[in-house]
Amino acid sequence: MPASDASLDYDYLIVGGGAAGLSLAYHMAQEPRLAAQKVLIIEPEAKDQNDRTWSYWSNTPMVFDGLAAHEWRQIAFRSPGFDKVIDLGTYRYRMIRGLDYYQFIRAALADNPQFTTARGTVEKLENLPHGVSVSSSAGEFTARYAFDSRPPDLAKLKRPENYRYLLQHFVGWEVETEVDAFNPEVVEFMDFRGEQHHEARFVYVLPFSPRKALVEYTLFSETPLAKSEYEAAIREYLTSLLGESSYRIVAEETGAIPMTDHPLPAKAGAHIINLGTRGGRAKASTGYAFKRIQQQSERLVAALASTGHPPADPTGDRWQFRLFDTLLLDIMQRRGETTRDIFRQLFARNPVERIFRFLDETTSWADNLRVMNSVAPEPFMRSIAQVLRGKPGRR
Repeated sequence: MPASDASLDYDYLIVGGGAAGLSLAYHMAQEPRLAAQKVLIIEPEAKDQNDRTWSYWSNTPMVFDGLAAHEWRQIAFRSPGFDKVIDLGTYRYRMIRGLDYYQFIRAALADNPQFTTARGTVEKLENLPHGVSVSSSAGEFTARYAFDSRPPDLAKLKRPENYRYLLQHFVGWEVETEVDAFNPEVVEFMDFRGEQHHEARFVYVLPFSPRKALVEYTLFSETPLAKSEYEAAIREYLTSLLGESSYRIVAEETGAIPMTDHPLPAKAGAHIINLGTRGGRAKASTGYAFKRIQQQSERLVAALASTGHPPADPTGDRWQFRLFDTLLLDIMQRRGETTRDIFRQLFARNPVERIFRFLDETTSWADNLRVMNSVAPEPFMRSIAQVLRGKPGRR
């Protein structure tokens, strides 16, 4: 067991080289005040495939904007009773491909002697009096602080009598069509016109050109579908768009993002800070995580550079937004099909800038009240009652 910081192998240990781990490493590398710190990244996979994409909105420049494969200034929201293309004003909606992100950050770290990367799986990570120790298939190491981005094992942690557990799950096809079919200026943000089947179901389309787009069928529910059901829904959407014209599938994307109000702590003891999904960076009511990951990385690095320690509050999350997320999750769990009406009311009765600020958790109390007053109160009142009882709602 190390007796002091001087006997530790590294200053910082990053467990996982995915979106959250690499984001933190990159922000560390860009901070001159941390140039003398030694950093070890342990990642079990090669990360040499385009295994996912990340999308985000922003009205200010962000560090990885230059990696965006595409950028849009308009989104469409479609549902029975409200169908509108919405100008984003000062906001931009962007998409980054996973492989571009991995390659960019690896290249940025490649010639930096303060970073070491090991291929391996972490088996044990624990706090010590002066730091952390890790046992992995790559070896045994010690460090002052560890930043852990391994996905949480919610199946073991699950307490359905107290918390809500849903997934945002999807299958997406990147398709090329024989005819012009897409408007490359407009993201089909949520198309709720399809049958809901007592759940929240919508089509999401990122158009890259008139003949190329990523088309996803997405659900908010407790359990995934058989893959053939997602594919049938995508085919139905494309048939309604293309008629008899054909298309070719050039890539496929699948995913299941946990959406839960189960407490996902920002820390695991004095010297272990949780990142990514493990640290609650996937927003419970939407599944969006990329921007929240960047914000946490900036917050952590700023504190490390100025004080030598992580901040006492690694996330800066505000409690009222956790409550808002819980209420929407409760509605989704009780009557998922009403989610369509809630989002329709939000987009019909609020400027998009207010919606984005609300989802970014930066709105004032006054704007929070405006948002809440724009939707029908009955579903939320029932969920407030469930929260007060301490029991999740059920259909």
